[in-house]
Amino acid sequence: MALLHLSFTSKYLAGTTDVNVILPDLGYGEEPKDFYGSGEKYKVVWLLHGTYGDYSDWLRKANTELYATEKKAAVVMFTAGNTNYADWTKFGLGYKVFSYLTEELMPLIYGWLPVSNKREDNFIAGLSMGGRGTCVYALNHPELFQAAYVMSSAPNEIKEPDLTSPFAPRELALINNFDGMDGYKKSVLNVLDKAVECVKEGVDLPKFYFACGDIDPIAYQWFKAFRKTAEEIGMDAEFFEISGYGHEWRFWDLCLQDALERFFPEEGKHPLFDE
Repeated sequence: MALLHLSFTSKYLAGTTDVNVILPDLGYGEEPKDFYGSGEKYKVVWLLHGTYGDYSDWLRKANTELYATEKKAAVVMFTAGNTNYADWTKFGLGYKVFSYLTEELMPLIYGWLPVSNKREDNFIAGLSMGGRGTCVYALNHPELFQAAYVMSSAPNEIKEPDLTSPFAPRELALINNFDGMDGYKKSVLNVLDKAVECVKEGVDLPKFYFACGDIDPIAYQWFKAFRKTAEEIGMDAEFFEISGYGHEWRFWDLCLQDALERFFPEEGKHPLFDE
């Protein structure tokens, strides 16, 4: 695979930002003029990082390039800071991460690189905060993605933050960013209500997959609660509860392998997890 590092000035992030892209490259015995001139548009996974992470996480901490190579798929990884993948209009000159992906980065990738813009060729996945971001994008822009894989996260109720939580400062800042709790609940981040609304209205949602370790101290309670909600509302989703794993990269590496098998199934190969 080829690894591209893009650094460019973003309108929506109001500054320079970095993106890593994995692309298929020349195989053994292939002629460069035939391979690079084929005009093929590759299927793509938009891969989201978690809190404290950035565009390099999935390359440094998981075997992402290896797994993408096996599937001949493109993978795009960008930096979202600790934003929960929201538009932060009150930060600096504006740091609009939610809009950045769909309004800037996706058109850029489709315009610059041999990547398909068809819904059936686009997939999204992420861990922890990136799992929540996966829900945010897939539920608010279901027309863009064929499937979504949520790792160590799940839609949960927006409520007043627990001030003892290490994530309380971000939740308080989000409340302020949306001009109060009412605005926060009406925002794109309220994926629990959005999921219920979409199913009720018959929206053509991406296929959803949720995976969580059963000793995850952060996400397991959300995972169990939303699994029950999804069953009650009739949401087309699969849930994988994996014994012995917490909130950790060993688990997310397994999740990535499972996700790619489900996104790009091959005869004779099987996903890692059973529902």
